[in-house]
This record gives sequence, C-alpha cells and structure tokens, in this order.
Amino acid sequence: MSVGRLVAVAGLCALMALNTALLLAPVAGAQELGLSDVVRVIEVEGNQRIELETVRSYMSIRIGDPFDPGLIDRSLKSLFATGLFADVVLRREASALVVRVVENPIINRVAFEGNDKFEDDSLESEVQLRPRMVYTRTRVQNDVQRLVELYRRTGRFAATVEPKVIRLSDNRVNLVFEIDEGPITEVRKIIFVGNDIFSDSELREVVQTQESKWWRFLTSADVYDPDAVTFDRELLRRFYLSNGYADFRVTSAVAELTRDREAFFITLTVEEGVRYRFGKVVVDSQLRDLPAGQLAPFLTTLPGDWYNTDGMESTIQILTDEVGNLGYAFVDIQPDVDLDRDRRTIDLTYMVNEGPRVYVQRIDISGNSRTLDEVIRREFRFVEGDAFNTAKFRRSKQRIENLAFFSSVEMEVLPGDAPDQTIIVVDVQEQSTGTINLGGGFSTFEGLITDFGIRENNLLGRGQVLRLNASISTRRQLIDLGFTEPYLFNRDLAGGADIFRRTTDSRRESSFFQEELGIGTNVSYAVTEDLRHSLHYTIRRDLIEDVDDDASRFIKEQEGSTVISAVGHTLTLDRRDSRAFPREGYLLSFSQDLAGLGGSEKYFRNQFSYEYYYPLSDQWIASITLKEGFIFGFAGDDVRISERYFLGGGSLRGFDSSGVGPRDLTTGDALGGNFRYVASFGVGFPLGLPAEFPVRGSLFTDIGSLSVVDEDDPNIFDEGSPRVGVGIGFSYISPFGPVGFEVTKAVVKEDADEEELFRLNFGTIF
Repeated sequence: MSVGRLVAVAGLCALMALNTALLLAPVAGAQELGLSDVVRVIEVEGNQRIELETVRSYMSIRIGDPFDPGLIDRSLKSLFATGLFADVVLRREASALVVRVVENPIINRVAFEGNDKFEDDSLESEVQLRPRMVYTRTRVQNDVQRLVELYRRTGRFAATVEPKVIRLSDNRVNLVFEIDEGPITEVRKIIFVGNDIFSDSELREVVQTQESKWWRFLTSADVYDPDAVTFDRELLRRFYLSNGYADFRVTSAVAELTRDREAFFITLTVEEGVRYRFGKVVVDSQLRDLPAGQLAPFLTTLPGDWYNTDGMESTIQILTDEVGNLGYAFVDIQPDVDLDRDRRTIDLTYMVNEGPRVYVQRIDISGNSRTLDEVIRREFRFVEGDAFNTAKFRRSKQRIENLAFFSSVEMEVLPGDAPDQTIIVVDVQEQSTGTINLGGGFSTFEGLITDFGIRENNLLGRGQVLRLNASISTRRQLIDLGFTEPYLFNRDLAGGADIFRRTTDSRRESSFFQEELGIGTNVSYAVTEDLRHSLHYTIRRDLIEDVDDDASRFIKEQEGSTVISAVGHTLTLDRRDSRAFPREGYLLSFSQDLAGLGGSEKYFRNQFSYEYYYPLSDQWIASITLKEGFIFGFAGDDVRISERYFLGGGSLRGFDSSGVGPRDLTTGDALGGNFRYVASFGVGFPLGLPAEFPVRGSLFTDIGSLSVVDEDDPNIFDEGSPRVGVGIGFSYISPFGPVGFEVTKAVVKEDADEEELFRLNFGTIF
C-alpha cells in the first residue's frame, strides 16, 4: 500500500475515533445530569439525492436504542462502506442523533484522451464506471489499474493513466482518463545462465519470446509478455527432455524493466543435468488376446537411443493407432520409466491397459463463423453415441486440418454428464480460403509467362470449390471454370464439372496453332481411409490450324478438327502427414483414360505418379517424385500430336517447354511423344534466417525423357536417353503470398534440346 493511502486510512480512523469521542461526551454529561440515554430522534443533514429513510436503513443504531459506542461506530462504517458519501459525521444533540453527510457526486460522462492504440469502445468495455453511477476514488483507482493492465498485456509497460475530474452543477462530474500510451516495451536481451550443452543462440531458437530486431516489425514476438515467458519455460523443458536431459529444470525466469520503462532484460537460469539413454524398452500388454510381442515391432524408441520424450509420445500414438485398428476401442497406454542415475539409463515400459469404456456424448464446435457445422462434422471418424477412440480422434483432427479452411484446429476431450460419456470440443480459427495466384517465368525461347488463377475452396461456407484459371503468354491462353461439391447427397462422394478453352501457339517449336474447347465431369469416393477412386468423362473439340508452310509434314497431315470423347478413372493412395506442407509419407496415383466411345479419336492412356517425403531432421525434408505416362492408339489410329506428351519447363526443370523429346530434324518442330518419365530428387532446408523470414532453400535434380512417336522416319530425332537438370531453389512465404525462384542447369542433354535457366513464381491470397 502506498504512503498516501496509509496516511488517508490513518486519517479516516482518527476522524472516526474523534467523531465517536465527541458523540460520547454528551452521553457522560447526560448521565451526570440524569437525562435520558436513549436515541429519541435521528436527523439527517446534507442529503440531496438520497432519501432520509435510505440513510437510516444503512445504520445499525435505531430510534429507541441507547447511545451505544459500538452501534454508533458500526453505523459510521456502514455509511462509509456504501460508497455514496464522501464524508459522514455523527453527533448527539440532547436526545437526538444528528447525521451529517456529504454525498459523492454522480458521473455525468466518462471520456478518454490520448488513446491511439485502442478505440474508446474497447476502453469503455474495460472500465466499470458508467454515466449515472456514483463517483468514488476507489472505483476510479480500480479502473485506472484495469486500463494500465490492458496496455501491459499489449506490451506497453510505460503506459500511464491519470484520472481528471471536471465538476459540474447539481453535484455532477465528468471523469476523463488522460492516457499516455508510451512506446512498446521490447525485449532487449534474453540471457541464459547455467547452459553448457546448448549455446544461448540455440536456446533462443527454442523459446517463443525473441530479442527486438529491426526486421521484426511484422511480429510481436519481441514484445514482453509474462505469459509468453511462462510458456518459454515449458518450451525449454520439452526441448531438453526430447534431447535426453531428464533432470532438466528452469530454476528461475526474471524479467527486469529498464529505468526508462521501454525495454526488458530476461534472464533464464537453467540446470541441464546429465544425458540419459534408453535402457530396456518393452511392451506390457494387459489386453486379452493381444500379446506384447505383436506390438513390439511398432516401437520407435529403441535401447541405446538417447532418451526422447517426443519419441515416446510418437510411439504411444503409433501403438494406440495399431491397437485401435485391431478392434480395441478402449485402450490406455502409459509409459513407465525407471531412471538409473548411476548408469545414466532409463528403462521404459509401455503399459497397455484396457481403458474406461467411454462414449461420445456430443461434439461442440466453435470459432466457425463462416464454415457450416456440417462441413466440420462430416470429417469426424465417429459420430455422437459412438465409442470414443483415440486413433479416430487424431485422424478426425488431421482431416479437419486438411480442409485448409482454418489457421488452427484445437480439439480436446472433456468429461460428459455421466462417467462413461465424453464431450469433444472443437475450436477453430478460420482463415482466407480464396486464393489469387500469379505465376511468372522467363525462358530464352518463350519469353515472359503469366499465369492467373482465382479459387474459392469454401464457397458459402459449404466446402464447395469454385475456380477460374487463366494462363496467358505469347504462346498460350487458357480459361478453365470449374465447380466441385465435396459431399454429394450428404455422402462421402465428391462430384464436379468444368468447362475450358485452351489455345496454344506452338508455331515457334511445332509450327501449328491449337484450340481446345470442351467440358468435363467427375465423381470420386473413398475406398478406404487413405484410398480414393474417381471416375471422369471429357468431351472436347480439338482444332489444329495455321500450320506454317514450312512445317513438318507429320504436322501438316494432322491439320483440321477432331472430337475426343474419353472416359477414365484414377486411384489415389494418400498417406502424407499433410496435403499442404508434407513432411513425411507418400502419395500414389494411377489413372487410365479410354477415348473412342464416340468422337473421332481412339487411344488408351496410362499414367502413374509417386511422391515420397522423409524428414532428415526437424527442418531438412527429403523428397522423391516419379511420373510416368504411356499412350497408344488402337483400331488402326495413331495418336494425334495434341494428345501426346510434351516435356520441359515446370515438368523437367532446366529445359524449355517442349524442349525435350522427338523432333523433326529437317524443320526443328517438336512432335511430342507417347512415352515419358520424370524423376525428381530434392532436399528442402532452412537458410538459418530469423523465424520472421520463412525462407527455405532446396537442392534438386530432375531426370526425365520423352520418346516414341507413331511415325517411323529417319528425319525424326527420337532419342530416349535421359536428360538431367540440377538446380537450387528458394521459397518465401511472404505476407502477400508465396514466392518461389529456381535456377537450373541442364547437365545432361541432347543437341536438339532447348534449355531454360530460371523460373520465378509468386502469388497472394485473399
């Protein structure tokens, strides 16, 4: 308590004591004179708004009571405690008790001055005083503390709030809070004490709070937040436990404010302890008909490895999933650790017990102001009333995240209304689901390339997809409008349709101009949790025209219009951990298309693609992709040039669009091919920049080839040898969207190939 407030309290106590003493003096005199010692009248003076009976009701002493010092003292305190009076005096006049009051004023208006970071509405919701309320100094000081705390929560510890009172007529006042917001209180330095194994710079990468730097103007991580510092202690604990230091603890976290109140120095004192390895690692199964040996192959924590709590949690999740897949809906897996400090080992036993039988009472969803509840509910692998399953719970969370409608998805399990019931609470934060993509590239052959696309992945909050793509360059124009309903007839059955027009000016590499106009439909369904099958149909008109006079005769023969009617299907097995940014897992896709059910063309196309991702470390991700395609005509038909594969550009980096494959040696025209393959090997890695600059690098190698044409002529170059491009790329998730830049060198090539040195892509979201 401040000195001023102590003095004020002492003065009030002295005033009350004096008031009581003065009141009792007449009582003693009355006893000597033989007068009555009973209160006959209670008179109130000075009240303006407050009724006489209201004042009397707050008092402990009543008419007919004796002039008792205890009753008088309690009455005085009760009147002050109401907050209605600035001053109260009780005195005795003969047999009357006179109460003299000075009423607190009424607030006419509450105003704020000097506030820029917060609107008046935000500040008004923070304070408790309102117009027409009784003004008291205690209430004002409480509101001052609330406002100061509000600014501190946003990192402004130098903020001050000074209340000003403007007196008006009729005992009314205007209350003005004069605010000096002050600067943002930054974190100037983070100091670690006691760390020998990991350096200060390494630990600064672990904690959430960051030192203030000029480039952190787009983030608030360098603003002091006591809650963030508390969370930093937990982050440090997790980091050390995941690296084998089981005895680690943070002994203190001290934040010191500079004298100018503009910055903090944070000191974190740690005790690292020694590093432990896993000793014996076993499974103890208490489930009927499930021997421990059946689960042992799924252990990822092995004897001799460094102790790792993240690895333990991963193993528990894997075991829970496997046990759930075996039909055990109720399971509880807990690690039992036995620490040996002398040997520096930790024996670990995974206790697999039957968990309590719990059923889902209900699923509560919040945070989705735009997305409909049903869009989220249909991603759950269980419904209300089903048995609760941890594996299905995690899978449901992953499916909701894969929608890419939300920046965060938080799910927790709460007790239900009965011991065997549980409530699933889902809290989501919506993000922009529409995208506008702009892509640009440059090659020595094609010049500038511009791609434009607009896509809404959550149309009207129903999860529907509406897209419009356009590609414009000196040689290509494409317009594609499509719509997809992910749940036809409220079933896991997606259907869609699109209409497109594509023109390609291939006169520079193939001496012809091509126009395609068509429509397509598709429907897909889930075969298993990870396997999906789709059926599609396309009908389009294909026109080859404006063939140059000096074009290859193989192209001149195909000039004219045709109609393609093709039906096909695609099988997709997706076991990646994330669709947007995969770190591990794989994706397999196989498709076939048959043309000839109507139309003028007859061919059979087979395509296969494979993607594999493997984390080399937390930040280093290796990837392998493989794509193959083969098309052939039947019933005596050759494959038209418009249906053949072309290779280069984005499909084989280091080579220009249509820069690889069969070519007429006489005219230099690219003829396309019936068989292609492309394999890519890459490693993505961080560049060591601050977290505020999410720039990643990548090293990659593309190997591919294109060959096989129906024409058999010595003037056709059809060398199926592999081509190789080696390059480096950089990607940056900027505030305005992703930016990518790649530089590739063709290191294995043929003389007839066309090269491309670099590509640039950029985009934004809305």
